[in-house]
Amino acid sequence: MIKVIILGAGNVAFHLTTNLLKNTEVKLLQVYNRNIEKIQYLKNQTSITDKLTELKNADIYIIAISDDAISNFSSKLKLKNKLVVHTSGGTAMNELQSNSNKGVFYLVQSFSKERKVDFSKIPICIEAETDTDFKLLKKLAKSISNNIYPVNSNQRKSLHIAAVFVNNFVNHLYYIGHQICEEDKISFEILKPLILETANKITYLKPINAQTGPAMRNDMKTIEKHKTKLTSNQQEIYTLLTKSITKTYGEKL
Repeated sequence: MIKVIILGAGNVAFHLTTNLLKNTEVKLLQVYNRNIEKIQYLKNQTSITDKLTELKNADIYIIAISDDAISNFSSKLKLKNKLVVHTSGGTAMNELQSNSNKGVFYLVQSFSKERKVDFSKIPICIEAETDTDFKLLKKLAKSISNNIYPVNSNQRKSLHIAAVFVNNFVNHLYYIGHQICEEDKISFEILKPLILETANKITYLKPINAQTGPAMRNDMKTIEKHKTKLTSNQQEIYTLLTKSITKTYGEKL
C-alpha cells in the first residue's frame, strides 16, 4: 500500500484528499496545512498538522498549493531520499527546492470544491527523476485514474497553456455571453444545449473541422451588426477572435 501525505488545502488538495481517503490501494497518512482550521474537518479521518516538523514517514509527499509558492515552500522540507511531487501544470519539476527526490503529479482538470469530479476519467501527467520513482507515481496514478500520461516539464508547460485556452478563456467567454443575455433579459439556459454540442463535437471532429459562424464565412455584414451591440471591451475581444478565425480559414478582414 502506498503511503501518501498531502501538503495543502486548496481545490486540488481537497479533491485529492477526498479521493485518497476512499482509495483501497493508498493510505493517506496525513494532511498538512499552515492554517489548521481549514483541515479540521479531516481530524476524524486522518492525521492533520500545521507543522512541517511533524510530517510522518511516507512514500510520496504531494505539494498541492499555488504555483508561485511551490519553490519557497519546498525549500523548507527536510525529506532526504523521499519522493516529493507537486501538482502544478505550469511549474517545472526542477523548481522543487527540497533535498528530496523530485516528481510531478499533474491532474488535468478544473477543480471547484462545490462540484464532484469523476477521477477515473481525469488525465494524470507524471514525471520523475528516476525510473523507480516514475513507477511509484504511475502506480499511484493508476489507483486513481484510467488515463495516465508520461509528460516532461517542457511538454507540461505547453499542455498547461493549451488548458488555459480551452478552459479558462472559454469560461470567460461564457461569462461575456451571460452578460449579453442578461442585458436584454434573455435566459442563458437557451445557450446551454449549444455549449454542450460544441464541446461534444470535438470528441469526434478536430476543432479546425468543427468551426462554424460568421467569422469562418467572412460574413462582414453580420460581424459589423454584432459589434454595434457590444461594449468596447467586448468589441475588442470579438474583433481579436474574429481576426484569428478568418486568418485560420484563409480570409482577411
